[in-house]
Amino acid sequence: MESSSPVNFGTLEVEMKFAVPNHTDLEERLARLGVRLGERILEEDYYFRHPSRDFSATDEAFRIRRAGTALFLTYKGPKIDPATKTRREIEISLSGCEASWEEWQNLFSALGFGSAGVVRKQRRRGVIPYQGLEIQITLDSVDGLGDFAELEVCCTPENFGKTREAVISLAEELGLNAGERRSYLELLMEKAST
Repeated sequence: MESSSPVNFGTLEVEMKFAVPNHTDLEERLARLGVRLGERILEEDYYFRHPSRDFSATDEAFRIRRAGTALFLTYKGPKIDPATKTRREIEISLSGCEASWEEWQNLFSALGFGSAGVVRKQRRRGVIPYQGLEIQITLDSVDGLGDFAELEVCCTPENFGKTREAVISLAEELGLNAGERRSYLELLMEKAST
């Protein structure tokens, strides 16, 4: 039986990432805006290679994230905007599942997904109300790469233009410039190859 309802392609993740010399100045600017950052959390992202498709060529990503005791399975589609890292994102919480981090990795390995790499970072999050949106700010200290700041908000395709402009405007107000479109995994792989 065919369904007449449209396919739900998920939400768009509108994101900008910036390398920063350290987080101190940015934390002070955020405090003046009344932004409270959460506790530092260790996150480990285990990325997979597809058995029949080259994710580096298609600009996609598939990973399991461990954040404390929580696990998340995430697919990220190709970037669709040259100024931001906007892309389709499907993320599923694996909470309530008895399988461990290693068991999930073993499952995908058994299905033919190989390891593409692991990214480890210390992360603090906060939310900035801005132009009618709740924009998440994340301060990352990435093993092997240094300090970064990310601005991120999810939206529907219909709201993309307005959301994109708000994220770009907030980045300018915070003094964040020279956005980095490569993922942490891409940066680590490039660093390892030099």
